[in-house]
Amino acid sequence: MSEYYIGAHVSASGGVENAPLNAHSIGANAFALFTKNQRQWVAKPLEQSSISRFKEYCKQYNFDKNQILPHDSYLINLGHPKAENLNKSREAFIDEMVRCEQLGLKKLNFHPGSHLNEISEEESLKLVAESINIALKQTKGVTAVIENTAGQGTNLGYTFEHLALIIQNVEDKDRVGVCIDTCHAFTAGYDLLSPEGWDNTWSDFERIIGFDKLCGMHLNDTKKELGSRVDRHAPLGEGFLGLEPFKRIMRDSRFKDIPLILETPEDDRWESEIKLLRSFIK
Repeated sequence: MSEYYIGAHVSASGGVENAPLNAHSIGANAFALFTKNQRQWVAKPLEQSSISRFKEYCKQYNFDKNQILPHDSYLINLGHPKAENLNKSREAFIDEMVRCEQLGLKKLNFHPGSHLNEISEEESLKLVAESINIALKQTKGVTAVIENTAGQGTNLGYTFEHLALIIQNVEDKDRVGVCIDTCHAFTAGYDLLSPEGWDNTWSDFERIIGFDKLCGMHLNDTKKELGSRVDRHAPLGEGFLGLEPFKRIMRDSRFKDIPLILETPEDDRWESEIKLLRSFIK
């Protein structure tokens, strides 16, 4: 049955098997996690005991593999202009994909990358697509899920056109999708607040990318205003978005059956924020 899957990016401290336990404790029916330390290039391989317990707890608490949205390391830049750094990022990304495979997960969420003012946006976006192609050929069953960004600094992926260009250059279209972050979209210039802006944004999304490519969302309010190109998450209802856009999401069937993940700054409020989002469902 079609439904809304709501959760948060929970801690996997002490082992990936703790993530489903942490998600269950806040009343989630979806979750995100890092499968390794997100601020280190190399991590020891996952232990078989951790993998087994992760799968066991997911089954026990009814977490469907399609409603789990792991995120890769923040160090990875799949559009890096320098070959040495690009190759390092690609190796790390493949490792992340393999970890998802081992855990039986179907998606890996990642930020597309940065051009660092050394090559054009288009050149860098094509490197991202090339990086995805390499990773998909060396793994199986895991979809590369590109996250939109706020466009801070030299970050790519702040327009739907950026995301579409990457997808266009990915060979296996069945294993590429997108995750839309509400904070990032708003500060990148997409008006999710006014009813007209909301309709225009999703109309553009359908035309440029297509809802069939929407694999998940990050539900975050924002401390920065529309078009500021600054990425600062706020608790729901306490930023420039307020609660109205989140009410719309929870009443729109286009956002059913995908993981809706909180990355709001105060993790002790996630349980109440999940309840709040559920209260918006008609």
